[in-house]
Amino acid sequence: MAQVIADRRDIDFVLYEQFKVDQLTHCEKYSDFNRKTFDLIINEARNLAIKEILPTLAEGDRNGATFEDGKVKVPQCFHRPYKLMREGEWTAMIADPELGGQGLPRSIAQAASEYLSGANYACTLYAFVGHAAGELVENFGTEKQKQMFLKKMYTGQWSGTMQLTEPEAGSDVGALTTTAVKNFDGTYSLTGNKIFITGGDHDLAENIIHPVLARIEGAPKGTKGISLFIVPKIWVNDDGSLGQPNDIVCTGIEEKMGIHGSATCAMALGGKCKCRGLLLGEENKGMRVMFYMMNAARLAVGIIGMMCGSAAYMYAANYAKERLQGKDLIQIADADAAPVPIIRHPDVRRMLMWMKSHVDGMRSLAYYIAWMFDKQVCTDNEEEKAHYQGLIDLLTPVFKSYCSDRGFDICVEAVQVYGGYGYTCEYPVEQLLRDCKIASIYEGTNGIQAMDLLGRKLGMKGGAVFLNFFQQIQKTTAEAAKIESLKALAAKLDEAVKRLGEVAMQLGTTAMSPDVKVAFAFAKPFLDVAGDVCTAWMLLWRATIAVQKLEKAAKNKDTAFYEGQLQTAKYFINSILPITMGKMDAIQAADPAPMEISEAAFGG
Repeated sequence: MAQVIADRRDIDFVLYEQFKVDQLTHCEKYSDFNRKTFDLIINEARNLAIKEILPTLAEGDRNGATFEDGKVKVPQCFHRPYKLMREGEWTAMIADPELGGQGLPRSIAQAASEYLSGANYACTLYAFVGHAAGELVENFGTEKQKQMFLKKMYTGQWSGTMQLTEPEAGSDVGALTTTAVKNFDGTYSLTGNKIFITGGDHDLAENIIHPVLARIEGAPKGTKGISLFIVPKIWVNDDGSLGQPNDIVCTGIEEKMGIHGSATCAMALGGKCKCRGLLLGEENKGMRVMFYMMNAARLAVGIIGMMCGSAAYMYAANYAKERLQGKDLIQIADADAAPVPIIRHPDVRRMLMWMKSHVDGMRSLAYYIAWMFDKQVCTDNEEEKAHYQGLIDLLTPVFKSYCSDRGFDICVEAVQVYGGYGYTCEYPVEQLLRDCKIASIYEGTNGIQAMDLLGRKLGMKGGAVFLNFFQQIQKTTAEAAKIESLKALAAKLDEAVKRLGEVAMQLGTTAMSPDVKVAFAFAKPFLDVAGDVCTAWMLLWRATIAVQKLEKAAKNKDTAFYEGQLQTAKYFINSILPITMGKMDAIQAADPAPMEISEAAFGG
C-alpha cells in the first residue's frame, strides 16, 4: 500500500503558482529564506512524517492512551516522533528563532504540518499544542511570564492545553463555575473541574502549562466576568526552575470513537485546596485572550478535516487504480473481457471526482487564509492589515465548519470506494473516518460556527467585510471571464455570489426580527452554501492559472495535472454549484417547521 498523506504536486501548485508564496522572501521578516529552503523544509517534514509518524497511526489507534494509578501514558510509539519533532524544531515553526521556533511563514509551516499532522494528528497534537498555548503568553503575558514559560513551551520541553469546557457548562462558557481567589503573593487559588481537555496529562513532556478560564470571586456573571490563568502541572519558580507538583490532576480519560492515542482528560483543580495560578492578561478579560487561541484552534481544526479528507482521497484513488474488479462497461457483454481497475467504472470516477474537487478547494482555501496572515506580517500599512484580518475573521467559521464536515464526508466516500474492505481495519480509511469526526465538534460545534457567522461576522464593519469578500471572488471571475473556456464557469459563479448576497441580506434582516429563531435554524445551511461558493471560487482560480499554463507550454509531465484543474472546476461548478443554488432556494423560503414543531413530536 502506497504511503500517502498529501499531494506534493498540488501543494506546490497552491504555494507557488496560486499564491506565489516564494515572493514573501522579499519581506524583511522572511528575507533569510528562499524557495529552495522552503522546499527543503517541506521535504524534511515529509520524510519525518512518512518514516516516523505514519507508522504510529494504526498502532496508536490500537493501543491508545491509558490512565492508570492517576497517570496518563500515551502509546509508547509516540515517544520517538515527539523527541524527533523537538530535535528538529518542528514544535513552533512560525515562532521567533530566539524563542525556539523556525521563523517560517505560516504558509510554509502549514505545508509542513500537512505532512506531520496528516500522518497522525493524534500524535502531533501533543507537540503543537504547547506552541498554541505559548502564543497566549507571548501576546498577553508579562515580561516575567514570557521569560519563565515561552522558550520551553515553544521547544516542546513543556507542553500545553486549553482548559475551557466544564461538565455543566459545555459550549456555554459563561456558565463556568471554576473559581479563583487572589492570594497575598499575587498568585490565585483555583477550584473547579474541566472536561474534554486534549493532552490534559501525558508522559511526553516534563511539564504541562494549562491556560485555565475561571471566575474571580465577586466578578460579574457570564463571559464578562471570566479571567484567564496560567496553571502549571508542576509549579514554576521565579527563576524558571521546577518546584512542587501543583494541585491540578487528571481524574480520567475518555473512551472515544477515534483519535485513541490523544488523551482527552477530565481535570480537577484544587481538590486539596492547593492549586495555584498566575493571571494572564487583565482580570475579567479572559475571554478576549482565550479567543486569540480559539480562533487559531478553529483554523487548525478545519485543517484537520482537510488533511483527513486529503489522505482518504489519495488512499481511495490509489486503491481504485490497483483494484481489479468487473469488466469495463462497454465490454460488459464480452465473456472473455478481463477485469479492469475499478477506477474505470463511472460511479467510482464520480466519487473520486467529488472527493478531489472538495480536497483541492479546501486546500486552496486553507493556504489562502495562511497567506493572508503572512501578508499581514509583511506590511506596515494598517489599512491593509485590517483588510486581511477582516477576511480572516469572516472566513474562520466557514473554514472550520465546512472543512471538518466535508473532510468527514470524503472519508465516508473513501470507505465506499474500497467497498467491504473499507469497512475493515485492514485499510486506513475507516480509522481516518473515525479520527476525522471530532473536527466538527472540536473548538465550538459547527452549529456554533454558523451562529457566529450569521450573528457576528456578516455585520462586521456594517457589512463592509462581507462586501470585500465578494469583491475578492469577483476579481477571479473577471479574470476567468477573459478566457473563452472559462467564461461560462465564471458566469455561473458570479450568479452564485450574487445569490449568496441576497440570501445573506434576507437572513440578516430576519435575524433582527421576531422570527430570529427561524433565521438561526438556517444558519448552518447558509454556512454550508458559503463554503460551496468559496470552494467554487478557489477551483475557478486554480483553473484560470492552469489554462494559462496549458496555453503557454507544450505537452509535458504537468499537462495531466493542469488539465485536471480545469476538469475539476468544471465538475464542481456544473454539478455541485446547482445543488448549492437549490439549497439557497430552501434558505430563502425559510420554512419555519423546525421551530413550529412541538417538542413532544420529536419522540424519545
